[in-house]
Amino acid sequence: SSFNPLRHPENLFFIQPDLALRTVCVTLSLFSPSSLFDNMKITIASLAALFVATEAFHTAPIGRTSTRINMIVKGDEKASEKVAKVFEGKPAENSEFDALVKANFPGAISNKQLATKVVSVLEGKGYTPGNTLLATSLCADELARVLEDDFVKVYGNNFNLGGLSGFPFAGNTGFGAMAAHIPDDGYCLVVHGPHVGITKDGLIGKVERPGIALVDNCCGSAIAASNYLKGITDGGAKITTKLQSFSDFQQGAVQELILPFGKRLGEAENRMKELPYALYDSQDILVRDIINTGKGGIKKGLALLGGIQINTGPDTLDYFHPLRFEYYNEDGEMVEDLLALL
Repeated sequence: SSFNPLRHPENLFFIQPDLALRTVCVTLSLFSPSSLFDNMKITIASLAALFVATEAFHTAPIGRTSTRINMIVKGDEKASEKVAKVFEGKPAENSEFDALVKANFPGAISNKQLATKVVSVLEGKGYTPGNTLLATSLCADELARVLEDDFVKVYGNNFNLGGLSGFPFAGNTGFGAMAAHIPDDGYCLVVHGPHVGITKDGLIGKVERPGIALVDNCCGSAIAASNYLKGITDGGAKITTKLQSFSDFQQGAVQELILPFGKRLGEAENRMKELPYALYDSQDILVRDIINTGKGGIKKGLALLGGIQINTGPDTLDYFHPLRFEYYNEDGEMVEDLLALL
């Protein structure tokens, strides 16, 4: 009834792989070949699984400065080849709706155009699916995952730095952890920004969501913060002595971070159209400060893409208004403004 390490050696590496390997080797030495395989019922396949598993979890010697670990290497397919496949099966570009979006958000381009251009520019700088880490600071809303997923399908896994309304709530600690995960001699692409919805009829701040009959708010967090701010500027806010709640900490922070834009939003011709740009200006300060603080973790280079996500209904492509596209060298210095290339 006692646990026999030779019956299921492939399970042992989850606890301590090196110890598992030594345990098997020592136990092997205690048995003759015939008794070992006849009585202990060990299989060659089990031993092979153990050796492979322990090799995969092998750690680097102490003192090694590299952050490289034994990982499955991505394929040799180029990023530009991958991005072409990302939009297969997605809605075709709609010229009428395209004109509607751009009339409300001059400078906006479809996610397809954005991803294609960004990948092309960065490929020229040495970015590949195998040497690039994607990091995003986008809203928690599922609609914000659309743009994120477009880039994930090109570069692989994403390190999430963001929270409600797209603010970089992971902060300096999160950025430092992310930077440590950038491949050796590799690059990072940081994508950030708030998001806003637009319906097929051109209503800003609303969006059609799959499976939901109600035309819903987008971004809900941003609109709630805007309403909070309006209550202050219009004089209707209630006086409260309650401290900020940790159960809704992020929303409380969004409301505080939008306070400087009360006059700007109050004077805006279309408050919902101006809201994401006010949020972006606040986020842009935070993101660049975080990058400057953590620039020592940059490997070969970092590209910063910031702007406004424009979410649309399920039958049309999403859009993005790029407001910043910059390249930072290994010393964390901004050395090239790439915005004109988009």
